Amino acid sequence: MIVVTTPTGQIGSHIARELLDAGKPVRVVVRNVDTLHKQILDRAEVIEGSHGDAAVLDRAFEHAETVFWVAPPDMSKEIDAAFVGFTRPAAEAIRRHGVRRVVGITALGRGTAWQDRAGLVTASLRMDDLLMSTGVAFRGMAMPSFMENIARQAGSMKEKGVFFGPIDPDKKLPLTATRDIAAAAVHWLAKEDWSGQSEVPVIGPEDWSHNDIAAIVSELAGREIRYQQIGFDQFKQPFLARGATESFAQGYVDMYRAKNEGIDNVVERDADSRSRIDFRTWAEQHLKSALLD
Repeated sequence: MIVVTTPTGQIGSHIARELLDAGKPVRVVVRNVDTLHKQILDRAEVIEGSHGDAAVLDRAFEHAETVFWVAPPDMSKEIDAAFVGFTRPAAEAIRRHGVRRVVGITALGRGTAWQDRAGLVTASLRMDDLLMSTGVAFRGMAMPSFMENIARQAGSMKEKGVFFGPIDPDKKLPLTATRDIAAAAVHWLAKEDWSGQSEVPVIGPEDWSHNDIAAIVSELAGREIRYQQIGFDQFKQPFLARGATESFAQGYVDMYRAKNEGIDNVVERDADSRSRIDFRTWAEQHLKSALLD
């Protein structure tokens, strides 16, 4: 049995469907069954409740061989509580039920100079350490920023011709599409012959600066769309306005500062990286219509 957490998310929903399509036995943990896609609801075993709840995990992890684990980024909590605290019942349930393998979503940065000062990245790595302390076989799908994060500013691009961020406009960074993260995770979730603990970097085929991104979206929109760099204090305020704790909002600042300094540039590309979707193709498929509608 493969347990999939966050089956309504961009990554978890892809994973659950792909595993079910491959004929794998899947059990999903979801807070509200009504939010679950019908293709998953009709074929998977469903456990309703929070995967941060020990009682829910006891039902979810019973007779489970493999778990796909993601801690939802709950901005209303202190940053360590949102990642490590939320995951502690899972670590206990892994031991209690003898789960053999865990595949998680994590961030690039382990073993770098930024590891202990990168906000959400640091919290994510500490969460992984907790999971690995159980002795379970572990693979962390380590990613940079998602291409989908760019699409969150499609409204501003369309209405104002601008998008914002704290990253230097000429800083080239890798990006990853959520579908490629999901595909990498499915590969490990479907396998039964692996052991050990390691991270698997999942990055796209090339690096892009925000000025590069602006040029691409301008081309797709048929008009100029520019990128405007903002200060970290200004970047922090919307998170606080949306109810984030000071700790969590600062976590975003520290993460993006580390990205600006190069935390995502430490991984060398391999054949898998070069075969993944590039930003231009992704933008044509997933962003262009939003810019033109």
